[in-house]
Amino acid sequence: MPATAAAQELEDQLALSPWRVARCKLVRHRGAQIGFACVALLVLAALLAPWLSPHDPYEQDLLRRLLPPVWDAERGSWAYPLGTDHLGRDYLTRLLHGARISLVIGVSAASIGAVIGTTLGVVAGFFGGLADRVVNYLLTCQLALPGLLLAMALVFLIGPSTWVVIVVIGLLHWTYFLVVARSTTQQLRSQDFVAAARAAGASPLQLLWHEILPNLRSQLIVVFTLEVGLAIVAEASLSFLGVGVPSPTPSWGLMIAEGRNFMFLRPELVLLPGLALFTLVVGINLLGDGLRDATATGGRS
Repeated sequence: MPATAAAQELEDQLALSPWRVARCKLVRHRGAQIGFACVALLVLAALLAPWLSPHDPYEQDLLRRLLPPVWDAERGSWAYPLGTDHLGRDYLTRLLHGARISLVIGVSAASIGAVIGTTLGVVAGFFGGLADRVVNYLLTCQLALPGLLLAMALVFLIGPSTWVVIVVIGLLHWTYFLVVARSTTQQLRSQDFVAAARAAGASPLQLLWHEILPNLRSQLIVVFTLEVGLAIVAEASLSFLGVGVPSPTPSWGLMIAEGRNFMFLRPELVLLPGLALFTLVVGINLLGDGLRDATATGGRS
């Protein structure tokens, strides 16, 4: 019986699909667990922001400016748990709504980059020849440009707004998608299942849509998570430098920039948004590392 049970267990493991194996590895991955907890906590905080703090993130009252947080026993109040900023706005409310801004910009910009980079990479890797040379030229030009300076110049010329920041960051963050999509497509186009589909009369578009792209999914998901973190950092950098999300939108980068003038009087005005930004980006990167290890052959669990 024990031998039969062991054989049955081995047979069940071999019968698992690659996605189920990756899911099992991801669930047991310690870094992915920590990253998922961090990201889930901040996503819930962003979604529940109106209920977690009843204040308006844009409401100003100079009579209550720079109120200390609740742990200040003398002046702190639970009405404003994290105090207020230099314009009298509730800091907890702005911190929670800032999570919304970072997540929306990060996911939207990474999505734009994914569409551009994946399209170019798949076309270059599948067709090769002139298409591959043109795409490589575009990639070389993109890598030669200073990304942050170019983003600052574009946002400054167009005019700062949330959607302008999303589009600019998305247009500048597609190189990783291109490299991964191109190299993987070059490997897939010579596989037997692609040759069989081509022999069955499938057009190039059908081959790309039904055979190549489904097999790129796991790699692109990993790149997407990492690009979301990079896009969030890029937005915070632009907002800190004054050419990102315009005031009074509660962006974490903008909150750090506004709080630096009061850093020695109220250090939490800089530390709290910085800690929130650090937690979100590290959580996304840990989750991406877990996805990479779970989907890699022989990845650790």
